[in-house]
Amino acid sequence: MGSNFRELRHPFIPAAFMVLLLLGACNPSKNDDGQASGKDEQAGDTSADAEGFVPIFDGKTLANWEGDSTYWNVSDGSLVGQITPETLLKTNSFITWRGGTTEDFEFKTEFRITENGNSGINYRSEEVSDVPNALRGYQADIDGKNSYTGQNYEERGRTTLAYRGEIVVVNGQPDQQEGGSLRAHVKNNAWTLREVMGSLGSRDSLRSLIKSNDWNTCHIIAKGNRLQHYINGVLMSDVTDNDAGNRKLNGLLGVQVHVGPPMKVEYRNIRLKQL
Repeated sequence: MGSNFRELRHPFIPAAFMVLLLLGACNPSKNDDGQASGKDEQAGDTSADAEGFVPIFDGKTLANWEGDSTYWNVSDGSLVGQITPETLLKTNSFITWRGGTTEDFEFKTEFRITENGNSGINYRSEEVSDVPNALRGYQADIDGKNSYTGQNYEERGRTTLAYRGEIVVVNGQPDQQEGGSLRAHVKNNAWTLREVMGSLGSRDSLRSLIKSNDWNTCHIIAKGNRLQHYINGVLMSDVTDNDAGNRKLNGLLGVQVHVGPPMKVEYRNIRLKQL
C-alpha cells in the first residue's frame, strides 16, 4: 500500500493535499442535509435508516403492492389513489402491501389529500373474501376536511374506536360467546363498549395542527393491544384494545380510497419498523 501511495505523489503537490484527495475519493459527497448525494432512497433501497425504519415503497413502481390499477398508480415519487367522475366506487378499494404483515410495529409516511378526499391506512387487517380489494381491520383515518384525520376506525368491524383527541379503553362484547352481533354494539358509527379515559386535546385544537391540501406526516405505533396515531408528531388518538374476541394482533397493511366524490390522495416516504 505504501508503494502505491508514493506512485500517486507528484513532486509539485504536497503530501497533505494528496491525503485530502484520497479521503474525498473514499467518501461520497453530501447534500445540504448531510445525506449522500449519490443515494436515491426512492430507487429500491431497502436498508434501515438510523431509527430502524425500512422503505416499503420504492417511489417508482408498485412492487410488493397489490390493488386495482384503475385507482392506484405511481407519480412523482408518490403512491397515488385517485377517483374520477368516470371511476366512482361502489365499495372502498385498498392497495395492499404484500411484503409481509404487521404485528408489533411502527409505521411512518407523508400524505396529501384533496378537500373532498377520504382515505386511511389499514393495519393488522384481513382480506374480505367476497369483496375485491377490501380489508377489514384497524385504520388510521384520513380525510380532506380533517374531520376524522387521526382517529382510530375499524373498517368493516367495530367502527369508531377512538375519536381524535381521545384516550380510550375498548371493552369486549359480553354476548360474544352466545353469537352476539357486532352491530348490536354500534351506535352512531361508534363502538358503544368503549370507555374514554382521558383527553389529548379538543378535536378542533388538534385539527388546527393538520394542514389542508398540503403534506402531513402520519406515525402509527402498535405494540400489543395499544394503538397510537400521530399526525405531524402530535398524538391524536390512543387506544388500548381489551376486546380479546374482536381485536387483531397481526395482519395486512394497506391504504384506501373511499366511496364518494372524485378525489386524490398521495402517500410518499412509506416506511416500516417491525418491533
